[in-house]
Amino acid sequence: MNYFSSTKDNPTVNNIIMLLVRVFVGIAMIILHGLPKLEKYMAGGEIKFYDFLGMGAGATLILAILLELIGAFLIMIGLFTRAAALVLMVVMFIAAFGAHYGDPFSVKESSLLFLSIFALIFTFGPRNFSIDSMISKRRESRW
Repeated sequence: MNYFSSTKDNPTVNNIIMLLVRVFVGIAMIILHGLPKLEKYMAGGEIKFYDFLGMGAGATLILAILLELIGAFLIMIGLFTRAAALVLMVVMFIAAFGAHYGDPFSVKESSLLFLSIFALIFTFGPRNFSIDSMISKRRESRW
């Protein structure tokens, strides 16, 4: 049977693809969003950042840095994957429709792509090659 015309899933391929997606997206999130914000914060000077929580631009920037760096790392290793994906979906939604409100699509594009990928990760979970899966299998073996 031709792989490209088959409607059957291949679990091994799905698991490998999800691992690669998680690792790639985690690295991209850290490089494109987390580290630039950390560099901005470490540079000192006046902080200009979208204060969506009303706690001040500096505190909101620190929160965004922590959520983006820690959330991306958790997704990469597959620990608390769905929770991390949900949090990062909210962060990317706020970035696209709050911080970049009124900006052209080209400015929102990165946030929207990350939002879409985190929605897929949230929906399908981390699959078998993850710490979440190891924990789940361990719990099942106890009962």
